[in-house]
Amino acid sequence: MSVYEIVFSPTGGTKSVSKLFTEVICSERTVIDLCDREQDFSSMVFSIEDLCIVSVPSYGGRIPAVAGARIRQMKGGGARAVLIAVYGNRAYDDTLAELQDVLTEAGFACFAAVAAVAEHSIMRQFASGRPDAQDKEELAAFAAKLRMKLEDAAGALSLPGARPYREYGGVPMKPKAGKACTQCGLCAKSCPVGAILAAQPSETDGKRCISCMRCVAVCPQKARSVNKALLSAASLKLKKACSERKENELFL
Repeated sequence: MSVYEIVFSPTGGTKSVSKLFTEVICSERTVIDLCDREQDFSSMVFSIEDLCIVSVPSYGGRIPAVAGARIRQMKGGGARAVLIAVYGNRAYDDTLAELQDVLTEAGFACFAAVAAVAEHSIMRQFASGRPDAQDKEELAAFAAKLRMKLEDAAGALSLPGARPYREYGGVPMKPKAGKACTQCGLCAKSCPVGAILAAQPSETDGKRCISCMRCVAVCPQKARSVNKALLSAASLKLKKACSERKENELFL
């Protein structure tokens, strides 16, 4: 059995959850980075003997559109898929349902799923420091349960979520560079959707930008940020929904 860790993680939270879970399943696996816009995802072909652990963040209760588009290019070949939806302590809404549909369309057999919490990618005060020690124990326990079922055939997997999915119009907060920007271009190179031109790394194409905050996370000068007034307003709006600790969930 070959194990593949397929992950879309612009700021690292989803990757942390994915790694904690996947390492219990198998220490040797192939990592596929869905953020890499230079990859030819149509060349990725799997078989019924493979296990693919597919992890995405929840953006407004949906999967990131670019992640879904790249998964659809793959050829699942009946490979068993474990779905992981990572959210910033509000709710994951239709993320697992949509990911299940996308993977099924691409030819994967959805085998199990996890909903897990990680630090919010924009409002870092929500779920700060997660995944924490408790999360690590829970994710390891989830993975251990899954390992015991790997010999079973993939059956019908019932996951929470609505169809049609909830509407998601994006986030109005688009990162911009401040005076500390040195034009190094790392943000342009790292952007999953090419919203930052290498020739003008201090500028952001607002129409392309998906507010994933990868450019903010990778900037060595900490020169990129979002509008503080918009950030404050969004934080107040989500405070009640995000303040209570949400727990991780396993679906088998």
